[in-house]
Amino acid sequence: MADQPAPAAKPTPPWRAAPGGVVIIVRATPRASRSQISGIGLDADGRSVLAVRIAAPPSEGAANADLVDLLAAALGVRKRDVVIHRGETGRNKQVHVAGDAMALIARLEALNGG
Repeated sequence: MADQPAPAAKPTPPWRAAPGGVVIIVRATPRASRSQISGIGLDADGRSVLAVRIAAPPSEGAANADLVDLLAAALGVRKRDVVIHRGETGRNKQVHVAGDAMALIARLEALNGG
């Protein structure tokens, strides 16, 4: 039998269960033509991130507010349940979403086609 290449390893998802919900590692790109979740990508260090395009510019918190709105709508939670814990002034962000962790993870996997 000929050696067959091993299937590519599935990337680690950029989210994990956390107390009271999930933590998502997000890479936000502001000034997009429309706000949307683009899928899973990799950051410069090779770590998985949820790639998100934001229509708002990165000024006066507009892009962060748009990110919160987008994630809340996509995950079916209230805006106040989405909190940016790290990265408020950068593109790489750590976001906590409050709610049932297993249900939120299922929604994230469905958004990503998995």
